[in-house]
Amino acid sequence: MKFGIFYEHQLPRPWNEGDELKLFQDALDQVELADKLGIDHAWEVEHHFLEEYSHSSAPEVFLAACSQRTKNIRLGHGINLMPPPYNHPARVAERIATLDLVSNGRVEWGTGESSALAELGGFNIPVADKRPMWREAVEQCANMMAMDPYPGFEGKYFSMPCRNVVPKPVQRPHPPLWVACSNRETIKLAARLGIGALTFAFVDASEAKQWVDDYYRIFKEECVPIGHAVNPNIAMVTGFSVHRDAEEAKRRGMDGFRFFGYGLGHHYIFGEHKPGRTNIWDAFEAARDTMPEEGGNRGIGTPEQMRDHLRGFQEAGVDQVTFIQQGGRNRHEHICEALELFASDVMPEFKEKEAERQKRKDEELAPYVEKAMARKERMKELADDEIPTIVALGRQIAEEGKKTG
Repeated sequence: MKFGIFYEHQLPRPWNEGDELKLFQDALDQVELADKLGIDHAWEVEHHFLEEYSHSSAPEVFLAACSQRTKNIRLGHGINLMPPPYNHPARVAERIATLDLVSNGRVEWGTGESSALAELGGFNIPVADKRPMWREAVEQCANMMAMDPYPGFEGKYFSMPCRNVVPKPVQRPHPPLWVACSNRETIKLAARLGIGALTFAFVDASEAKQWVDDYYRIFKEECVPIGHAVNPNIAMVTGFSVHRDAEEAKRRGMDGFRFFGYGLGHHYIFGEHKPGRTNIWDAFEAARDTMPEEGGNRGIGTPEQMRDHLRGFQEAGVDQVTFIQQGGRNRHEHICEALELFASDVMPEFKEKEAERQKRKDEELAPYVEKAMARKERMKELADDEIPTIVALGRQIAEEGKKTG
């Protein structure tokens, strides 16, 4: 398997001067360390207005900073919010391509739509429209990166005329495409569209196998790619706190992992929130004793417990496990120590045969990928005589002046 680290940039109250600065600088140090240790991916979310749970509203800036402090680690949007009121598709295409250039081709393009009313309402996105907005924007954004020029589009949720969207990414036709999945139905959609599934549901190994089997069966039988290339992969998240003493691993990481779940529930499921005033950490502390204890079955424990936990995902056919190591008030130095222990005592077992596994997988899927790409309906390229001419504003003004003069 491959491994990733995942960032929400959580910052529980109370907030003190310099806390956000330290949060971001520590995260940059952690990504740099993960790169040196051989971790495969660093994933960064995009969220807006989700206080305490996620202070990550500009992932393209953070990932660009990561790109200059690392050499090998893949830099993943986990995810770009794609409905056009969040981000115009052309701006997403430009930012993804630019990040791919400054990182020397290391971008993973994760996409999603959000289910938090704080975000959706803040950008005036109707809940009923968020999925079709996502789908329209993803397809057109992929076209923008792949086509020269982009022919233009008149859609339900956004329109734009013919333009050549530049720069183009290093990875052609575009970086690997993913979608955030919180349930099996979205996993199935990812398979049908030929994109990677970033699963943010915490499932055990037996359930993971059902999700994996569903995904690859549908990919082989039904895939019609939404992009110009396919990315058949499944990544699943788990907690992360590794120490040679199991109880110390819990002391260091369990509260952060539980706050991750509590903060998600607050903003997405059960909470009432007054912007700038609600204290989620206080509510979490009041509810802490009612929450289940987390341990090795959630990636929190000794190296031996972590290996056992990950073997279940490996046997289920999961391609990547991504660690929630930055949560709640987890301390920077503890995160770094856990990453180093994981890299020395756990990761080698799973890295040893990864290249061989990937080769077998690619060979097995090759005929299905070929059939899937043959089913794709591609946007029509414009002939040279169909490409419109854009007359500069100054020339338009001058010509209008001649007419009226």
